[in-house]
Amino acid sequence: SLHSPLPKTSLKPISAVFSPSGQSQQPQYQNQNPQQQQQLYQPFRPPPSNPLTSQFHSLDTANRLDILANRLGLWFEYAPLIPALIREGFTPSSLEEATGISGVEQNRLVVAAQVRDSLVQSTSNDPELLSSFDLGGAELLYEIRLLSAQQRAAAARYIVDNKLDAKGAQDLARAMKDFPRRRGDRGWDSFDYGIPGDCLSFMYYRQSREHRNPSEERTSALELALEVAKSERAKNRVLEDLKGANEGKGGEEGVESGVRVPVVRLKIGEVAEASSVVVLPVCRDEEREIGVLDAPRECRSEGEFGVVVAEKGWKRWVVLPAWAPVAGLGNGGVVVSFVDARVLPWKANRWYKEEAILVVADRSRKEVAADDGFYLVAIDSNGEGLKVERGSALKEKGVTESLGTVVLVVRPPREETDDQLADEDWE
Repeated sequence: SLHSPLPKTSLKPISAVFSPSGQSQQPQYQNQNPQQQQQLYQPFRPPPSNPLTSQFHSLDTANRLDILANRLGLWFEYAPLIPALIREGFTPSSLEEATGISGVEQNRLVVAAQVRDSLVQSTSNDPELLSSFDLGGAELLYEIRLLSAQQRAAAARYIVDNKLDAKGAQDLARAMKDFPRRRGDRGWDSFDYGIPGDCLSFMYYRQSREHRNPSEERTSALELALEVAKSERAKNRVLEDLKGANEGKGGEEGVESGVRVPVVRLKIGEVAEASSVVVLPVCRDEEREIGVLDAPRECRSEGEFGVVVAEKGWKRWVVLPAWAPVAGLGNGGVVVSFVDARVLPWKANRWYKEEAILVVADRSRKEVAADDGFYLVAIDSNGEGLKVERGSALKEKGVTESLGTVVLVVRPPREETDDQLADEDWE
C-alpha cells in the first residue's frame, strides 16, 4: 500500500519501554550511539495525522492507550492517537502489544482518517455523507486513498449510494485510477471519466474482451458493465457489444465480425496485483520459425516455494496475469514479440506503428480450422519472418497447418498516462 511521506524533521534515535501496568507512566527514552543506530532496522511508521483534538491533548500515555485498546469513541476520533504515540517513542509492534491494534490496522486507521479529513473540506455541505462512514468507514475510505481530493468525494458518494463493501470500494478506486491510462483503448471515449460508475463500467467492459466471444464469461462481464454504467453513451456502447456477444459477433475496431482474439493493454502493476499468473517463453520475430519451434513447451512449478522449472534453458520469459485466454494454454503456449502491430491482419490504426506487441499463440493447435480465427505463420517457405494471418486467407492459399493458433495480443503499459497524483492531492 502507498502511505504519506514522513516529516523531514530530524529526530534522535530513541527506544521506548512501556509498562502495561495500567498506571500513567511515560515511555522511557534512552540515547543510542551512532553505531547502534546504523545497525538498527527502522520499522515502518504510520504517516502523521492531524494534531490531537483538545479532548485527547491533555491525556497521559496510559489513558491514550486505554482509548485505543477499548476503541472508545469513533474510529476517526482516536486514529490521531496512533501517530502521536509513535512520536512519543512507541513502535507499531509495541503499540500493537499495548492496544491489540495490528500494524496494518494502525496504518489503515491513520490513512483513512486523512482521507476523511480531505472529504471534510471537499464535502463541507454534506454532513450526511461523512456520517455514513462513522461506523466501519475506515476500511472503505482507506481503499480510495490513491484518488485525488475531487475523485475521493465522488467515490465516497458512489460507495454510500451503492452500499459497496471494502472489495467493491477497492475495485472502484482501481477503475477510477486506471481509466486515464487506458486512453486509446477500444470504447474508451464512450465512458465519462468524471462519473465513477462509468469508470467501473469500463473496467468490466475491458475485462469482457479478455474472454472468447461468444462465452458466458464475456456476457457476464458485459452485463456487469451495463448494470453500473451511468451515462447514456456508456450504456449504448455496452449494449452494442452485449448484443454482439449474444449474437456471436463482436471484436476489436477494424476487425471483422466473429474475431475471437482479444487485444488488451497491460496495466502498470497488473501482474503484481494478479491473484494468479502464467509464465511463458518469448521469442523475437527475427528469430523466425525456428524460435517458435525451439521454445520450451513444459514449464511447471514444483516444491513448497513453487519454483518455476522449464524443460530446457531459455533466455527470455514473460509473466502475464492468468487471463482466460492464456490460463489454459498448458504446454503449448509461446509468445512472439513484434516491434510493432503491423503484422496483424486487420485495418491498421495509428498506434500499430508506435507500439511493440506480444502475440500469444497455442502451439498445440496448429490446424487452420476457423475462417475467423487467427494463426501464427512464417512469411514465406524459408521462414524469413513471422506474422499473423486470418484463417480464411490461409485456406485460400491452401495452407492447412500453422505454427499455432493466436489466443491473445498484448499491448504494453503506458507510463505517460499514469495520471500520477500531485502533492496537493494528499491533503
